[in-house]
Amino acid sequence: MSGAGVSDPAGRRGTPAPGRGQVGRRRRFHLSETLPLVAPSVLLLLVWMIVPLAMTLYFSFRRYNLLNPMLHGWAGLSNYRYLVESGALWSALLVTIIMVGAVLAITVVFGAVFAALFANEFPGQGIARVLVISPFFVMPTVSALVWKNLLMNPVNGLIGYLTRAVGLGAVDWFGRLPLISIIWIVAWEWLPFAFLILFTSIQSVDESSVEAARLDGAGPIAIFRHIQVPHMGRAISVVVMMETIFLIGIFAEIFVTTAGGPGIATTNLAFLIYQRALLAFNVGGASAAGVIAIILANIMALFLINTVAKRLDV
Repeated sequence: MSGAGVSDPAGRRGTPAPGRGQVGRRRRFHLSETLPLVAPSVLLLLVWMIVPLAMTLYFSFRRYNLLNPMLHGWAGLSNYRYLVESGALWSALLVTIIMVGAVLAITVVFGAVFAALFANEFPGQGIARVLVISPFFVMPTVSALVWKNLLMNPVNGLIGYLTRAVGLGAVDWFGRLPLISIIWIVAWEWLPFAFLILFTSIQSVDESSVEAARLDGAGPIAIFRHIQVPHMGRAISVVVMMETIFLIGIFAEIFVTTAGGPGIATTNLAFLIYQRALLAFNVGGASAAGVIAIILANIMALFLINTVAKRLDV
């Protein structure tokens, strides 16, 4: 009677709970079973990552120009010093930061607005949702060609036709506003991604809180600001973290539309590496720029982990 209501910590009367040594032996036994299975894939992943990184580091300290094979040897920090003193590196870093920040702002703001609009039923919602999502499935090169030749062309483009129809004249977007044009194209490509994540999040909003706010006299803007946006906080963190990783390496849109110009107005870090490697054939300088890009990516990754990722539930 005295032990009838006492719970047995071992799960069964008379069986002692496993000690730390027994648990440790079980873990080592489990590791010895799984290690041969995962070791090949882990080794392949390490080789896949370490070999290119090691070669990039090696060539960044050497003189290696395909146009002048006779010029070779150890360069030390000369490749890095040339990048820093030329000014092209700082311009590329600034362009990269502006592109990433502007695209993030546009996609997060418009993605949240679209998610709130599509949370309500309206005629043709399915077709409209497909149209909003469709740009995400278009290849970057095709998107850039469509915007360059069919929409933003000052002579034959649709935007130029509309501006001339209202007496404003045509605008040479890639000549006068190149950076803004590329930001708009990339934002058009990534807006569906932000919309999908935020729309999925907003669908889990408690309808009772929304109805209570409406009964208290709150309008759509107040509901969006005080209920829906706070609820999408973690989803917004996911969008910012995922998009930042991919937006650092924007290349196809620049290559197709402006080729980094006019001048270096749209040359970001990824396109600077391309210029050094495949236009100037300077493998050493391109490798040095690649190492700097790796350092920048790791700094941004640490920043995202310390700020954005803390908002996520693990």
